[in-house]
Amino acid sequence: MREPNPITKAAMESGEPTFREVGVGPWAETHPDRPRPDDLGDPANYDPRYDTELLNNGDRRNVLDRYRYWSVPAIKADLDARGRHPFEVAIENWTHDFNIGSMVRTANAFAAARVHIVGPHKWNRKGALMTELYQHIEHHPTIADLVADWHRRIAAAVAATEHNAAEAARRADYQGTAYWQSEVDDLNAARIIAMDIIPGAVPMETYRFPRHCLLLFGAEGPGLSEKALELADDVVYISQFGSVRSINAGAAAAVSMHAWIAQHARIATNAV
Repeated sequence: MREPNPITKAAMESGEPTFREVGVGPWAETHPDRPRPDDLGDPANYDPRYDTELLNNGDRRNVLDRYRYWSVPAIKADLDARGRHPFEVAIENWTHDFNIGSMVRTANAFAAARVHIVGPHKWNRKGALMTELYQHIEHHPTIADLVADWHRRIAAAVAATEHNAAEAARRADYQGTAYWQSEVDDLNAARIIAMDIIPGAVPMETYRFPRHCLLLFGAEGPGLSEKALELADDVVYISQFGSVRSINAGAAAAVSMHAWIAQHARIATNAV
């Protein structure tokens, strides 16, 4: 039998690793002195957001601590109520890229307003780790359908926001007028942004992302389709300094979304 590598042998003999416990156990064990929040007979403590099965068995899901024991619909509704960010993500699915799941997971982490899957309806969900349940996901047969839908929704949002600005002005609500007019300006500045490395693209590090934007991502290897590049308003690339042409598609999506976050998001002091 071949002797293991010395590093492997030392690692196996080290007694490592010791991982921290993730999640919580059953409610009765974790909170023995507190009433169950799913008890309909106790109106003072009843909370419809809690899931009976999770309360019985514990919650080891990859969710923030404030969502422990909550049902999936309750978490999704709370993310909507808190306000998702006004950027959207579109992923071309022509090659059934295994990175799509990772992109969906990142979109959830950064609270993207929507995720769009372009192409065949079926996609590899393994990397999403169930985060697609908490996200608004839409499917489009072609990139042209996606872009047409995007422009329709932006136009409708502009019209609704202009109406709000006019109503505020009619009431002589100067603060409200300024707010809604600022929203109109942001919507009129909305862009479709193709993330790819092609001649004429601009570096992400010098690009100012608009608040309302649709980020387009292609497949590992070929990148975005010609139609996606044709219909995009801007093409942006991530500066690289090594020998390869591009980084992993899932990593590129994460870097791009975080660039928007760094420019626009309100950063909380407590992540849990």
